[in-house]
Amino acid sequence: MTAAATLAARDFLRPADQPAAGRWPGGARIAVSFVLNFEEGAELSIADGDERNEPVYEVREEVFGAPDPCMNSHYEYGPRAGFDRILSLLEAHDVRATISTCARAAERVPSLIAGAAERDHEIACHGYRWESHSGMEAAEEARVIARTYDSLTRIAGRAPVGWHTRSASSVHTRRLLREHGGFLYDSDAYNDDLPYVLSGQGAPHVVLPYSFDTNDMRFSPGGGFVFADDFTRYCADAFDWLWREGAERPRMMSVGLHQRIIGRPGRIAGLEKLLKHMRSRGDVWFATRAEIAHEWRSVAGLPRWTAAA
Repeated sequence: MTAAATLAARDFLRPADQPAAGRWPGGARIAVSFVLNFEEGAELSIADGDERNEPVYEVREEVFGAPDPCMNSHYEYGPRAGFDRILSLLEAHDVRATISTCARAAERVPSLIAGAAERDHEIACHGYRWESHSGMEAAEEARVIARTYDSLTRIAGRAPVGWHTRSASSVHTRRLLREHGGFLYDSDAYNDDLPYVLSGQGAPHVVLPYSFDTNDMRFSPGGGFVFADDFTRYCADAFDWLWREGAERPRMMSVGLHQRIIGRPGRIAGLEKLLKHMRSRGDVWFATRAEIAHEWRSVAGLPRWTAAA
């Protein structure tokens, strides 16, 4: 066997049968997906009985072996102040978000998630805890997926159809999602500016690639964003380029938001300016990820998806 034959199968090339231009609703060049990550309350915390405290925030100073009220307080800012600030701004521009939701976070403040669902935002799954699934045993991961799905169904009043693992999924995650039967799509990929459909191993499954660059987490130390305008300029440049390419073939842009990050008063203006810039263009479809996934199935000639769970 040659060295090349031992390499894992990976997706370095797009399918040859990409759709032609103007295939988004209304002939839009670009589909824009705003994703609000609802993680606060699901981060690791010894006070919650977890094995360690969450080390990731704007100032990294992990407390070992004891509860960390300071870190807990940082994460509490999101639901208390940032959440409504962000949703109110999105709604003022007639944009509905996909709220990528950790179930344990939703269980702490169910009224926020239920209220967002009533306001027609999409509620999608972001794991039970805010944790990587890398290395998780398949049986345990299947239980986590089912627990997350059931919890958010109960809280939101309708079943979620999307999944996104924190950073690293396991080698089993996508197979388990497809076997569960309740998931139209996942966002556990970062490899394209377009959705794609996976066939084989069961019913066709849509992958909606996510983005770490057009994402407010770059306000974290070393991430490159300092001022609100840094977020606007970078995301607006990405939008403009994709919009231009969209004249030939459709494009998709994901914008990642966090209520504890862009929801701060010193940063929220960056989101407002970006929304105004995007709204100044024509031929833009602002959509939830579920809407984009359904549309992409249609583009691929597949029938309307219904859950099997």
